[in-house]
Amino acid sequence: MHASRSSVSRTRQVVAAVIGNALEWYDFIVYGFLASIIARQFFPSDDDYASLLMALATFGVGFFMRPVGGVLLGMYSDRKGRKAAMQLIIRLMTVSIALIAFAPNYAAIGMGAPLMIVVARMLQGFATGGEYASATAFLVESAPAHRKGLYGSWQLVGQCLAVFSGAAMVALVTHLFSPEDLDLWGWRLPFVIGLLIGPVGLWIRKYMEEPEAFVEARKQVRGNGPGLMQVIREHRRSILVSMGLACGATVSFYVVLVNMPTFAHKNLGLPLDQVLLVQMFAVALMTVVIPLSGALSDRLGRRPVLLAFTLAFFVMVYPLYVWVAAAPSIERLLVMQVLLCSAIGGFFGPAPTALAEQFPVQVRSTGVSVAYNVAVMVFGGFAPLIVTWLSKVLGTPVAPAFYVLFACVLTLLGTYCLHEAPKEKKPSALNFGVKP
Repeated sequence: MHASRSSVSRTRQVVAAVIGNALEWYDFIVYGFLASIIARQFFPSDDDYASLLMALATFGVGFFMRPVGGVLLGMYSDRKGRKAAMQLIIRLMTVSIALIAFAPNYAAIGMGAPLMIVVARMLQGFATGGEYASATAFLVESAPAHRKGLYGSWQLVGQCLAVFSGAAMVALVTHLFSPEDLDLWGWRLPFVIGLLIGPVGLWIRKYMEEPEAFVEARKQVRGNGPGLMQVIREHRRSILVSMGLACGATVSFYVVLVNMPTFAHKNLGLPLDQVLLVQMFAVALMTVVIPLSGALSDRLGRRPVLLAFTLAFFVMVYPLYVWVAAAPSIERLLVMQVLLCSAIGGFFGPAPTALAEQFPVQVRSTGVSVAYNVAVMVFGGFAPLIVTWLSKVLGTPVAPAFYVLFACVLTLLGTYCLHEAPKEKKPSALNFGVKP
């Protein structure tokens, strides 16, 4: 009976974290999918390319706030609890979503329109900066000792569900509305639906329980615990290794997943609605691969699984870009996305747990926040802008592959140097559920 209650409790913990995280990232991702329309509404210009760059730059502005939000919310999570931090993050995100959903366009209020978008993106970046570390710490600390890789993987399953939902919603409004209606008001619908993040997310996270590992670790800390500079000083190597690990993950996520609809539509001339359907299929495949590789890392270790999938991605990405660019078609794009997203999913599975295991429980949320959000800001936040600019400057649609290859090299170095936590007793079979 006790084991049954424990299983139900852990399942509830995972579901709460995954659904809340998916709802949160949904709105963050939709902006990237609708960048070309938002550019026309809030950053008008005679040059469509210049408008798109401005919209993508605003997408990146939010990433400057991620380290700030990551540090402050990470420290809040380590001091006040994972549950308190994750509930606060939901509230902040709701405000930012409302600003984007109901902001008047440039024609209505002039410069006030892009200013509202910038403020919303900054607030969104601040909140999202604290989400990854808090949710990752929560999942890993709620896990049985021999299932940490599997439990941590659900963090990125949540993000993939967000990408899938965002792509589905954008595909739906693109199909239902004419280009004129979509530009006029239809683009707002995905953001309005995203406002459900507030009441739904808060209700879900109301029933979370603090992980026992965190409660026990917090009892051993005097006062508020270590400050930011002490965490950086005492865990410098872990932060650098984690930044390398996160670099390839964040660049591949924003280039291959978030920016691909805009890239395939604008650079390759493929129909946006069909591109989004391809994206949905590829992301659905990722949601299957991620927990499989997370569970595999519980048996083989984090490093071997991470290295294998990073190398696979590194070998495939450039030839696939060349192949698709040579004769753009939906069929070729589908093959490319299936292969790349399978490799990304294989890396994503063990990655959250590997990051969490670099830091002790007492400073885990702060440490992961610093490493992850700095890497995201430096390498991932402006990835769509960088690859769009590279394509223009180099005059080749395969330019995004060069940036992704660079990020993969840094990730291979980080993965090679990461601290491998001692292996717990292995389960007798590859179990992909959340039972103890």
